[in-house]
Amino acid sequence: MKKNIIPTLALIILSITACTSQSLQQRAAAAKAAADKALKDNKGSGTKPLSNDEVIKGLKDALTVGTNNSTGIASKVDGYYKNPKLLIPFPPEAKQVKDKMDALGMKPQTDKFVMTLNRAAEEAAKNAAPVFINAVKGMSIGDGFGILKGADNAATQYLKDKTTAELKQKFTPIVKAAIDKVEVTKYWNPIITKYNKIPMVQKQNPDLTAYVTERAMAGLFLLLAEEELKIRKDPMARVNDILKRVFGGL
Repeated sequence: MKKNIIPTLALIILSITACTSQSLQQRAAAAKAAADKALKDNKGSGTKPLSNDEVIKGLKDALTVGTNNSTGIASKVDGYYKNPKLLIPFPPEAKQVKDKMDALGMKPQTDKFVMTLNRAAEEAAKNAAPVFINAVKGMSIGDGFGILKGADNAATQYLKDKTTAELKQKFTPIVKAAIDKVEVTKYWNPIITKYNKIPMVQKQNPDLTAYVTERAMAGLFLLLAEEELKIRKDPMARVNDILKRVFGGL
């Protein structure tokens, strides 16, 4: 009986040793393959560190792509009007006008007026891209890495901080033309004229062009921040080589 047990134990030990050796060989082969692939990928993609100039170009490209996407979204019919995040409401400083006119049975007119404010923003967005992109191209960036490693909307916020005054100046005539095209005043004048005839009320005359310009720009910056987030987080949103290189390491 003992004579039979010894060969059996020896066979088991040999089997275990063989399996262990085979497993170690497989692991070693897998590790070598992974290392070879990483080395090949690094050689193929070029492993030199990102330069500040590359990062700046990538950031500007991201803002350019984001601007084109954002204006495309905002310029569609209902791009502002049916988007709760972008909707331009009745001017807050003239809220008493809306409340009074609604109470007098003019709610359909005030609602129509709000719709035309948003139609003006949508119309203006059709011509907004060149204005924003020119601002992006002319924007000076010193520390590209600081923006790249910053918040998810860091590039958008930098653009907003550095170019808002210039953008507003150049975007205002576009908004004014859009307001005229969709005939905002056609719906506003009857409302404000009737309101200002009410005894004892404080006369109102808000600057609609300035109001729509400010709110339309705020909406575009909001959309641009969302597009920047996509580029940072979603490889599919990186539509060219510089975006892939700059944002691929985040």
